[in-house]
Amino acid sequence: MRVITRAGKPWVSVPKLDKLPEPKNPGALKAEVQRRWGTIDLLDILKDIAFITGFPDAFTSVATREVLDKATLNRRLLLVLFALGTNMGIRQMAATGEHGQDEAALRRVRATYVTRENLREAIVTVVNATLKAREPTWWGTATSTASDSKRFASWDSNLMTEFHARYGGHGVMIYWHVDKGRLCVYSQLKSCSSSEVAAMIEGLLRHGTDADIEANYTDRRARCCRAPGGAGMGKVSAWLPWLPAVPGAPLSACRRGTA
Repeated sequence: MRVITRAGKPWVSVPKLDKLPEPKNPGALKAEVQRRWGTIDLLDILKDIAFITGFPDAFTSVATREVLDKATLNRRLLLVLFALGTNMGIRQMAATGEHGQDEAALRRVRATYVTRENLREAIVTVVNATLKAREPTWWGTATSTASDSKRFASWDSNLMTEFHARYGGHGVMIYWHVDKGRLCVYSQLKSCSSSEVAAMIEGLLRHGTDADIEANYTDRRARCCRAPGGAGMGKVSAWLPWLPAVPGAPLSACRRGTA
């Protein structure tokens, strides 16, 4: 450390550290995992998760009747979810692979089975199964989450695309709630110009999983809020002890019939 001058004023300068040699243990561990299991296809992982948790049962049809057998429906559902989750697209999914499903069949399943409510229920099923299978000795018992948003670039012709003034460029914003065990318990689409406070509180109140969340940590953009008065705010403020305005904010219960 040395003291230099910057703009005519003293300035503390810390030199950059030299690059450390790469540790041997992580490289050896990766090599052993590659030797034992090789490269695992993402679609195989999705299929195993569906077999263990049974999350395809959460996808019910919006139509008045169903004619597909369960095996064919689950096969098409996995292909559709994989196409949407990897951003491959249904058309490309139908054109590649030897799965025997055409584009019209996959789009029909996408339109009648993949809804927001069904996706929420399927995600809750997978999250609860993951929490149940965790070994507390290794993963611990997480009681807090961290939340933040991330911008994903998208074409400006997309109806959901907005221009982000802070990051620049067009895209969409996804707000995540992740626990200490690196498990995402809730995600949602938010407007690029909207405050993160509402998205943060919505994820804590409506995640619907078995995760026992007692606290949440976020950045400054979600801390710039005042705790409103009203019934039930005590429970929310207990989850959010880091809000700077909570200790000095006047809280009063609503009268009956005025809430």
